[in-house]
Amino acid sequence: KLHSDLDKGVGTVKYTLSGDGAGTVFTIDETTGDIHAIRSLDREEKPFYTLRAQAVDVDTKKPLEPESEFIIKVQDINDNEPKFLDGPYVASVPEMSPVGAYVLQVKATDADDPTYGNSARVVYSILQGQPYFSIDPKTGVIRTALPNMDREVKEQYQVLIQAKDMGGQLGGLAGTTTVNITLTDVNDNPPRFPKSIFHLKVPETSHVGSAIGRIRAVDPDFGKNAEIEYNIVPGDGGNLFDITTDEYTQEGVIKLKKPLDFETKKAYTFKVEASNLHLDHRFHSVGPFKDTATVKINVLDMDEPPVFSKPTYTMEVYEDTPVGTIIGAVTAQDLDAGSSSVRYFMDWKNDVDSYFTIDATEGTIATNELLDRESTPQYNFSIIASKVSNPLLTSKVNVIINVLDVNEFPPEISVPYETSVCENAKPGQVIQTITAADKDLSPAGQRFSFKLSSEASNKPNFTVHDYRNNTAGIETRRNGYSRRQQELYFLPVVIEDSSYPVQSSTNTLTIRVCRCDSEGTIQSCNVEAIFLPVGLSTGALIAILLCIVILLVIVVLYVALRRQKKKDTLMTSKEDIRDNVIHYDDEGGGEEDTQAFDIGALRNPKVIEDNKIRRDIKPDTLRFTRHRPPAEDNTDIRDFINQRLQENDVDPSAPPYDSLATYAYEGNGSVAESLSSIDSLTTEADQDYDYLSDWGPRFKILADMFGEESYNPDKVT
Repeated sequence: KLHSDLDKGVGTVKYTLSGDGAGTVFTIDETTGDIHAIRSLDREEKPFYTLRAQAVDVDTKKPLEPESEFIIKVQDINDNEPKFLDGPYVASVPEMSPVGAYVLQVKATDADDPTYGNSARVVYSILQGQPYFSIDPKTGVIRTALPNMDREVKEQYQVLIQAKDMGGQLGGLAGTTTVNITLTDVNDNPPRFPKSIFHLKVPETSHVGSAIGRIRAVDPDFGKNAEIEYNIVPGDGGNLFDITTDEYTQEGVIKLKKPLDFETKKAYTFKVEASNLHLDHRFHSVGPFKDTATVKINVLDMDEPPVFSKPTYTMEVYEDTPVGTIIGAVTAQDLDAGSSSVRYFMDWKNDVDSYFTIDATEGTIATNELLDRESTPQYNFSIIASKVSNPLLTSKVNVIINVLDVNEFPPEISVPYETSVCENAKPGQVIQTITAADKDLSPAGQRFSFKLSSEASNKPNFTVHDYRNNTAGIETRRNGYSRRQQELYFLPVVIEDSSYPVQSSTNTLTIRVCRCDSEGTIQSCNVEAIFLPVGLSTGALIAILLCIVILLVIVVLYVALRRQKKKDTLMTSKEDIRDNVIHYDDEGGGEEDTQAFDIGALRNPKVIEDNKIRRDIKPDTLRFTRHRPPAEDNTDIRDFINQRLQENDVDPSAPPYDSLATYAYEGNGSVAESLSSIDSLTTEADQDYDYLSDWGPRFKILADMFGEESYNPDKVT
């Protein structure tokens, strides 16, 4: 209630209210100043309100007093129960934990005012979950209440927790939550076999390494505490089998280590031990954490393939052994009760297998071709054996045949040697060490001997010193060698091997004489170096060679000039001999060659100069100038000869003997045709030589020889 000292109770004063909650939560009577709450209040929502009040004159609306501020505080009552804000809870505790083992702490919150009364004082209790767990009433800590709780008996527990305010007194409000508690596993149980004997049946054809059976020990623990390790106890049959653990099922997987044979042994018995891998020392007093069971294995008889007597066969044979020679045999047997017969055959893979054959019944291996150790020293192939009663059952064995060497190749010098000897070599000096090689392979190792051939032993140049270790040295026997006398020496060396029969070969070693310094270092082995000992240097030799070349050039030039001069003299001398001697200085290509010279000059006399003087006599001062009338193109040879004959007849300066005229006519086959009558189609009787009488007295002899003779039968004999 608000009241102003200026209020006389006559209604002249008006009260106003402003501030937090004015008009919504609180209201004021304007005349009396009474303040009322117009709705219910919640301390947990808003614990106090700050308001302002003022007295105002009704008529003037002016404040009669300054504005005053006051606080309205909401008083708490127990209207809120405790709440578990983090519930429900999940917790775990190891099994077999002792009493009082910590599990979890819970906490409840009460919204009431903790400073006013007991409205916010909470007390905890267990409504469900006893007698396994307990809780501290003040702190809310949950602990185990029973010892040796076993996870294998009960693993999950649900505990109901209550929190009550007012200190747990009657009338207090309460809240609850659930705590789910799980017992975690510890290794408190050993593995146990569900039965003491396990029976397994295994075929004798089972492969080594294959799984032949499974056994299992039971461990009620969980996770790594249930991991089991299996071991075979040493004893009967334990060395034929092995056991491993399946990490998913924790079963013991029995595997075969060695092949089984029903005919050898039909049953095996051994013990298997199962134990935990991860032990807990707190439970050692419980007893040993392992168990043992007996495993009995019965071997089942199966139809098996033949078995060879050896895993691998190795044989030897000499090269060049005749075809069909037996070199060995393989043997396979059927060990089953029926004991079937066995057949053998080659496992053909390549052409190498064709060198041998095998007897299908006896298993003997023989050569099928001639063998050569130098070509193939070893053969490797397979033999297959099958049962007659069941050909599908086969077995295979590897056969190795080594080809033994027969001494058939002579030893030879291993590499070609380039041997040289100094001119100043001393007797007994080793100039070359040689080795030998043999294509044959001796079982005891190769042993070679070296010596000179019989024809070389008497020569005092070189000798061979056998070192008895498959090497030999070439030694000098003379005091110095001369390249001028002999540049190359050919030394025949005989090499023999030690095998039977003894093989030998003669190898020729070429030895070159070289110039060396005083220390024996080779300086030159070239041919031109032979002249060096004369005392001339290389420069002097080059100068001499140049001089020789220059002299040769001068001689060649001189001969060429002489030949040219002689040719000019010959031409001058020929001027005094005949008229028409023409030198072509060219050898023709035969009668068929029409391109070697221009025959037009022979057929066209126009090319001859009109003022050409005669060359067969010395010209006089008053020389008669002859003018040769030009001939027509393509005139006949006979007309040309007649024209020249006429010119000579009327020439007063011509000598009284026949003139030598060279016409340079090639003969048969030319364009101008032949002037000879040797190959003429007509006979001599068909020719008319009467025109020779018309040529003058100088052709009288020809006219008489070829003129027409009168037939006189009296002269015919």
